[in-house]
Amino acid sequence: MIVVGGEALIDLVPVAEPPGALLPRPGGGPYNTALALGRLGARTAFCSRVSTDGFGASLLAGLRAAGVDLSLVQRGPEPTTLAVPSLAPDGSAAYGFYVEGTADRLFRLPPAFPEGVRALALGTCSLVLEPGAGAYEALLRRESARGVLTLLDPNIRPALIAEPDAYRKRFLSWLPYVSVLKLSEEDAAWLGGRVRDWLAAGPSAVVLTRGAGGLTVWTREGAEHSVPARRVGVVDTIGAGDTVNAALLHRLTDLPDGAGRADWPEVLSYAAEAAALTCTRAGAEPPYASELTA
Repeated sequence: MIVVGGEALIDLVPVAEPPGALLPRPGGGPYNTALALGRLGARTAFCSRVSTDGFGASLLAGLRAAGVDLSLVQRGPEPTTLAVPSLAPDGSAAYGFYVEGTADRLFRLPPAFPEGVRALALGTCSLVLEPGAGAYEALLRRESARGVLTLLDPNIRPALIAEPDAYRKRFLSWLPYVSVLKLSEEDAAWLGGRVRDWLAAGPSAVVLTRGAGGLTVWTREGAEHSVPARRVGVVDTIGAGDTVNAALLHRLTDLPDGAGRADWPEVLSYAAEAAALTCTRAGAEPPYASELTA
């Protein structure tokens, strides 16, 4: 089983008509990753704290429909986090957030996972907003010590990071517990580090998403592989990086030693195709396994 930990929120996506209208859509990097894994056919559980309000109920309904296990979800009466993406002409998105007093940031460290858990994915807002961030960090360290494959997607949201230098130091402290670091070019530029330094700190592989430029991976053994992006008509890029997370995990957890002996060109090509299909749809709507050629 793959466990995805982190926030579930509502994206208020701008629509063309009527002018200024916002359409509520399920979102949050970890939520989208779990949803994509479920649609790809991976045995997946979501580990988070979700509101008991109407938005929270709709978020869980979406995961349930994708076959995601909800037994690790904590519930609370606080409101659901809201995100408001603003879309650029190329479909890329920047975000504003409403996070004060919301349910997901009150996440608590859960009891030990069952032995069948093979991978854990974490990232985005959940590793920024306290007190939940500390609980997710403890979860990362605990599961890494058990030999679970761990994927970290920092998915930087500058509007949420009050002290950038402190966050950058904290990010570096996570790397000894990370198997695969996946980040975008924008994340890498904001963090200001170098791939070789990140690899030396712990991960077996660093995967960089480059938008229309495709995907690149560097491994601890010194290998480097790139694949081009699939050419599609882009509606928006919301959820594309989260779909990459899901595709990576789906492929890597099929291997006996995870990222250690991956066929990286094949893994990246699979991720590129899945992400491209997500970009053809409004909001975070990852593809189903039946839509992929591989």
